[in-house]
Amino acid sequence: MSATKLSPHRVYDPLLRTLHWTIALSVVTLVATSQLADAFEHSAAETTLWNAHLVTGYVFVAALLARLLWGVVGPASARWSDLWHPAAWRDLFRLHLPVSHRAGHDPVASLGYLFAYLVMAVMAVTGIGLAAIEFEAGPLVPWLAGAKGFEDLLEEPHEAGFALLLIFIGLHLAALAFHHWRGERVAQSMITGKQYLDPERAIRHDH
Repeated sequence: MSATKLSPHRVYDPLLRTLHWTIALSVVTLVATSQLADAFEHSAAETTLWNAHLVTGYVFVAALLARLLWGVVGPASARWSDLWHPAAWRDLFRLHLPVSHRAGHDPVASLGYLFAYLVMAVMAVTGIGLAAIEFEAGPLVPWLAGAKGFEDLLEEPHEAGFALLLIFIGLHLAALAFHHWRGERVAQSMITGKQYLDPERAIRHDH
């Protein structure tokens, strides 16, 4: 299928794209501030970096909650049903890669997106808990402030989620680079909201 046959379809709404980039930039900032805080441990910069980490964490949690809600009440391409493709996943596990011609989230990639959202939800919950225990900050302070006994319980899944998110980010960027190498205009869909599809084969949403 040549690129000249493709036509733009407006798919992703502005709020979905805004939340996507807010979450993405928050994750990058959280990774950077946590690693820099460890690198500058016992220095004046450490406190500043952890404060930035906490503030960014609140932005991340707010954006993630908004995305969860938008997945219920938003337009078709933003809803969780647009990420649910068990038939395609069965084909994938049978080593048969489905070919998508639909408007919206790719059926195979959706499995990774759902996994990433699950990991981010765990990161959000454990992060809020750790903020209360270690820094006496956040909404859980009345229950967890000074509760060092819960620190390891929350820290281990938080660190595991950190590693999994890094793997997801790496795979996501690699997939985008692969599509770009093939001449497929995928990366821009979360900027313009448009996907480029074969007009004769594309499966459209009812918005």
